[in-house]
Order: sequence, then C-alpha cells, then structure tokens
Amino acid sequence: MRAMEASAEPVVEVRGVHKIYDGGVEALRGIDLDFPRGALTSLLGPSGCGKTTLLKIIAGLVEPTSGEVRVNGRRVSGPGPERAFVFQHFALLPWATVLRNVAFGLELRGTPKRERERIARHYIAEVGLSGFEERYPHELSGGMRQRVGLARALSVNADVLLLDEPFSAVDEQTRRKFQEDMRQLRQREKKTFLFVTHSIEEAVYLSDRIVMLSRRPGRVSQVIVPEIARSGNSDEIRRDRRYVDAVEEIWGVLREYAE
Repeated sequence: MRAMEASAEPVVEVRGVHKIYDGGVEALRGIDLDFPRGALTSLLGPSGCGKTTLLKIIAGLVEPTSGEVRVNGRRVSGPGPERAFVFQHFALLPWATVLRNVAFGLELRGTPKRERERIARHYIAEVGLSGFEERYPHELSGGMRQRVGLARALSVNADVLLLDEPFSAVDEQTRRKFQEDMRQLRQREKKTFLFVTHSIEEAVYLSDRIVMLSRRPGRVSQVIVPEIARSGNSDEIRRDRRYVDAVEEIWGVLREYAE
C-alpha cells in the first residue's frame, strides 16, 4: 500500500473546505483534495469525522462554511446534473413503482416518457432487477431497494456518483454480493465514484484510492492506494496477502484515533 498524489485530471476539486454547524460543532477543517476522473475513491475514518458531511458538500446538499468545491471546473453552489447521490436509507418514493422511481430524475429533467422508461429499464437490468419494474418499494427487500436507488443514480448519466454507506443497511451476504456487483458495474459504466464507508475491508476491496480522515474536526490524514491485483475472483482477492496487509495497516491507523 502506498501514498498517492492527485491526478493531473481531477473531476472534483475540493479547496480549503471548512464546515462548522450551528452550535459551534466543527465537522471539517481545511480539506484540500482532488478526485481523479474514472476512479473509485473511498472516504474512511473514525465515526463522526465528517465523511458524510464532505460528501454532501460535494453533492451541493450542504454549504461549506468556507472554501469551495469545483466539479468539471465549475464551482458547486447546489445540486447539479453532473452529480448523483445514493443515500444510505434508499430515499425512494413509496407510492411509485420501481420503474417510476428509477425514471424519476429523468422525469424532473423533462425527458419524454418513452425515452426515460427505456433508459430506466436498461439500468434496472444493470442492477439485476429485471422483472421487478412494476413492484413498489414495500414489496422489495432492503438490498433490492438499494439497487433501485443505485439504478436511479445511474439513469441520469451523471459524471460523478456519490454513495453514502450504500451497503450498510443490508445483511453481510447481500453486502458481499453488492461489492462484487459494484466491481463489475464500474467496469461497464466508467464513472467517477465517491464512496463513504465505515468498513476497512470494503474500502480496500473496492477502491482505487482511500482518503483517510482524522477524527473531528475531519482533516485529510493521508491518501493511499491498495496495491492489489483485482483480476481474480472475490475469494482470491480477499485471500491475497496484499489485501490482508492493507486492511491491517489501515486498521493500525484507525486504532490510533480510537485510543
């Protein structure tokens, strides 16, 4: 595992971001980061370090106290079509079918019904939910609802997908399956992924880069790259000595924050 410098072509640039919430709680301090185009970058750190706050600032859902974020060179002043957010707890429309939920972002953009349903059906198939188009959220398992949320984010063809602990609300077996599906999805979609997780193993398994944040107020501790051969299957990767060593090394860093 090695430190990594910023890419020459970042799609997201974070400069001097500082966040203080009402009541004086300082969540983030002096965050400077570049996120390379086409990479999956995980945000990892102790609980309460500001990972989700940083993700929401990049999404335009939370305003920084100072500093700025640029996406494709343009300053972020709110949500935009080049970014799509996948929430931890699904955030689906309970009264809408899977098809309508996945097509909802396109509907808001004024895409004609036939076209948006064509696109929605494509991404429903991409996440493995073909045949469930007319089901409602209450008829789906937690894992299936999260797949709907992912399909909805993909359907709007955003450059950057922001995922806030998307697998935390499902059981371990489903989570492992999600991780494998995410690997395959990345190969097909070629998007830029920003991924918040509490799981060291998940970050090492999925990520091109891992941004380590300190405990609150969150600051960039280091940016690291798991040097893992990803050509094998899931079990082969997890048994790889380099995978095990990377997990242990990151745990050593996080353990210091817990002490």
